[in-house]
Amino acid sequence: MNRYLQRTKLIVLIFLLVLVIGCGKPDNKENDLVQMKALDKPISVKPVIFLHVDSLLSSAIDEGISKNRLPTFKYLKEHGQYHKEFVSSFPTMSVTIDSTLLTGTYPDKHRIPGLVWYSSADKDVINYGTGVRDVMRRGPNPFLSQVFIDLNNKHLSKNVPTIYEDLAKLGLKSGAVNGIIYRGKTDHQLSFPSWLSAPTSLPEEVTVKGPDFFTFAAFSNPLRGIIDLPENATKHMGMNNEYAANVASYLIKTGQVPDFLYVFFPELDQALHRDGPSHMKKVIEVDQQINGIMQNYGSLDEALRKAIFIVAGDSGVSQVQPRGDNPVIKLTELFQNYNLNTPGELVTEQTDLILAANERMTYVYNANGKYSNRNIADRLSTEKRIDMIAWRENGWINVIKGNTLKEMRYKPNGILTDPYKQKWTLEGSVEVLDLTWNQAKNTVDYGDYPDALQRLSAALNSHDGEYFVVTSKPGFEFIDKSNPAHQGGGAHGSLHKSDSLFPVLIAGTEHRPRSQRIVDLKSYLLELISHENTKRQ
Repeated sequence: MNRYLQRTKLIVLIFLLVLVIGCGKPDNKENDLVQMKALDKPISVKPVIFLHVDSLLSSAIDEGISKNRLPTFKYLKEHGQYHKEFVSSFPTMSVTIDSTLLTGTYPDKHRIPGLVWYSSADKDVINYGTGVRDVMRRGPNPFLSQVFIDLNNKHLSKNVPTIYEDLAKLGLKSGAVNGIIYRGKTDHQLSFPSWLSAPTSLPEEVTVKGPDFFTFAAFSNPLRGIIDLPENATKHMGMNNEYAANVASYLIKTGQVPDFLYVFFPELDQALHRDGPSHMKKVIEVDQQINGIMQNYGSLDEALRKAIFIVAGDSGVSQVQPRGDNPVIKLTELFQNYNLNTPGELVTEQTDLILAANERMTYVYNANGKYSNRNIADRLSTEKRIDMIAWRENGWINVIKGNTLKEMRYKPNGILTDPYKQKWTLEGSVEVLDLTWNQAKNTVDYGDYPDALQRLSAALNSHDGEYFVVTSKPGFEFIDKSNPAHQGGGAHGSLHKSDSLFPVLIAGTEHRPRSQRIVDLKSYLLELISHENTKRQ
């Protein structure tokens, strides 16, 4: 009975979180707009407006343009640059990708390993939000603390600066609209209603560091009382496309766009998870919303004369097979004779393995060393739907092709050079990672797994502990007791190109990125902004 009452209270709490969030108090302490008004920017200086459309696919852009359904994307393509195959971070989950975009580093440096991962320091599974089931199992406090407080203040490495911090050092202004990674130099308040803070670990207000202009849905809205933004129950607490577009439009109309403005559009990702990569309705809506933003300059042509617009996705999306084709890999069944950690339970000395599923990728932690790495790897390799298994050992990264005898190992430094000028030493069957090894030229090229050596190495060095990186074959995904399944829909997370490649459109500048990797975008953005601001002098 007590367990039933506890679960009932949690259901009510989660319902209230969604229902009442629009009743947050005004952010009277915010001085965001005061700072924006002080820009005094010469007319010749173009701000960089980065429109991040979660899970935007080049296949959708191409199809929409060919059928005359995406006039704004067509305009940007014809008047700028269209890069169809930018390489994402790994695992291909938004929180890790966003950290890479905004710090210019892979997770071995920024230290955000995935949406779900195990912290050996906290002896706890970190989950930034896989759904209601996770909150139900663990309770609301871990989720709320990890998302609102720990992610930016504790987990994101202080050894790597964000673009917001770099711009502040240069004396330049920046802004973020609903970006989950937002650490900067300026104090802001996240405000929580008493009905949420009182029964949980959240305070009524917490000070965070962000860019000069900062919104975070209903929790930090400096425009409340100035313009009406959709932040009620039916609008996902303000974490929606309309909110993002309206804020960007307001800043343009009032001449308050900072030197760099990041704007996050989350809704396409949700639709693709439900419907799969063929979904077009939300792409058409985004096209219209981007058009509306640009029209605030008077016309599309005028927008490109006065600003640099970058529209980018962040990862690919793979089609998950329908329920009848058994697309869900349950590692709890594969390791049913092992002592597994369950979300919400403490890790003890008796815990053999900890599982942290990130859709088409999962971390498997060898918690107490009872089983050898080889024993665990051999067990994983019996699952036919697993694509690859990788782990660190004795300075090498070992990689096994799932359900085969093919194996390779590699480590940084050596005589082999990849297309990104990174050096490696390789041994074994390089077809495991679909590599092309030119022994005469001492070069290695990538096939189905872009920048695989660096991205896999970064994930395996992203946090402390002894663990495996495991990915699924196309069409399949991992779940545990807290993660939703996407049968017949879409998922990402893996190293495969279907999850890893995304489009970037750049208009309003002739300056081109030096490489097509998300890890290199930050340096490109800083070059753009710095180049524009030399016009001040």
